[in-house]
Amino acid sequence: MKTKEVRIGERVIGGGNPILIQSMCNTKTENVEATVAQILELEAAGCDIIRVAVPTMEAAAAIREIRRRIHIPLVADIHFDYRLAIAAMECGADKIRINPGNIGAVERVQAVVDKAKEYGVPIRVGVNSGSLEKRLIEKYGGVTAEGLVESALEKVSLIERMGYDNLVISIKSSDVMMCVKAHEQISRRTTYPLHVGITEAGTLTSGNIKSALGLGIILYQGIGDTIRVSLTGAPIEEVKSAKLILRALGLRRGGVEVVSCPTCGRTQIDLIGLANRVENLVTGYDDLDRKVAVMGCVVNGPGEAREADFGVAGGIGEGLLFRKGEIVKKLPEDELLPALKAELDQARAAKRGKEKIR
Repeated sequence: MKTKEVRIGERVIGGGNPILIQSMCNTKTENVEATVAQILELEAAGCDIIRVAVPTMEAAAAIREIRRRIHIPLVADIHFDYRLAIAAMECGADKIRINPGNIGAVERVQAVVDKAKEYGVPIRVGVNSGSLEKRLIEKYGGVTAEGLVESALEKVSLIERMGYDNLVISIKSSDVMMCVKAHEQISRRTTYPLHVGITEAGTLTSGNIKSALGLGIILYQGIGDTIRVSLTGAPIEEVKSAKLILRALGLRRGGVEVVSCPTCGRTQIDLIGLANRVENLVTGYDDLDRKVAVMGCVVNGPGEAREADFGVAGGIGEGLLFRKGEIVKKLPEDELLPALKAELDQARAAKRGKEKIR
């Protein structure tokens, strides 16, 4: 769905631009060193936009130094106190996230909008199923997609009447299909960019499954301009999952895709451990568009994974390194990962060499 463009720091969302990945720090924003360290780690993993909680004036003030030391847009997450939103923008926030419904009086929302207008800061209007107004719950007989959409559009309309339309909309629910339905409805009624996610999705296992299903259905319909995979876990896991979802849908190219076989009675190597180590290794190769296979059987593994650019297959204390299904060499188990890394490094060097020639 074609949406209007909104600039967030040095990045642009909407208008057919690539879908960007967001995450949120779980550090105390007041702790600048810890927050900057986490953001730099997330940047390296592929995070495009980062959000931090701003519950205090000290946290708002910390934004100035944090923003100076990172390289991606910084979003300030505000609840209840409109003064925190104003302070965050004055300290350099690239975007603010508010729910106008919990900011309070219209005059306070107006003060936030006026400051956003002065600084050119976009506002993300956020509504989720847990904060839906009582009157809308009563109107629709419970928390529904229709209620979420109505609540969000009412808040957008309020800010538009205040003379501002530099907006992003977020409507989230922990109910996957309610979230899907709400996004389908709102995408037909607005052209503002949509930030998509399944809120309170859960732990790594349940959260990833719910997010993959919900985001997959929504994004496949062409809906969504930024995404967050909300997990009860380290923020870096959110970024990894978001990248995989976008790649699986063909919405993001680049980076190394890891495929691996399930374990079975023929497996004679720590396949689970090896696959996890390979997955961690390839996070440093976002500039490559390659497929790597991790197979548990030296007899059938290379042939079964012939579509992979590179791969390793394990045996008893040893394994094979292969390319496009052809065996390159047999190695001790502890040399498989370094050998695979050397292949990736060589592929990266060759790619950069071609780019220089152009």
